[in-house]
Amino acid sequence: MLAVEGAIVTIDAMGCQREVARAILDKKADYVLALKGNQGSLREDVEVFAAEQQAKGFADTEVSQETTIDGDHGRIETRTTTVIHDVAWLQQRHDWPGLQAVVVIDSRRESNGKTERETRFYLTSLVMTAALLGPVVRSHWAIENSLHWVMDMMFRDDECRVRTDHAPANFTTIKHMAHNLLRTAPSRDSLRLRRKVAAWDDEFLARLVTR
Repeated sequence: MLAVEGAIVTIDAMGCQREVARAILDKKADYVLALKGNQGSLREDVEVFAAEQQAKGFADTEVSQETTIDGDHGRIETRTTTVIHDVAWLQQRHDWPGLQAVVVIDSRRESNGKTERETRFYLTSLVMTAALLGPVVRSHWAIENSLHWVMDMMFRDDECRVRTDHAPANFTTIKHMAHNLLRTAPSRDSLRLRRKVAAWDDEFLARLVTR
């Protein structure tokens, strides 16, 4: 139902499905899909291949790479984006719709004398270098993280104890709707204050839901 022609669609692991990839391509858009364990042998094949090639300095395959360093509040994060452009072998084994490259993000976070490392994998239909694909992946997680922070601060999402049947999904949908309505309100007040005003002022609440 979405008009996404010419867009880049980014989805986390739950959307990493052949049907989803095919639907995006049919809409003349491109995808960047997080690859995790829900794809079984596909994830395993990519992980093993990336590790083997990294050990060889990527001598046997075509790649592009970019490294960025960010520092904030005493934390230093180094991200190395590697895009594996040679995926013909993967297509032969898994026949993934429109696959053009595999993106590998290696992150190292240093904070309070501790170092954490994480490696994430993505499938993409884009023909781009690491310098262009790295920001696409970072933009996706920036949206995810900022939305989670707002929902937790405003609606205490992490403290919610709704657990029965479809209630969690329904309750989350309602909170997202309320969040979107509050964001579009013509006000300079914070989102938290707008929510309080909506509870106190019936006229303000009515304007929110009828705009």
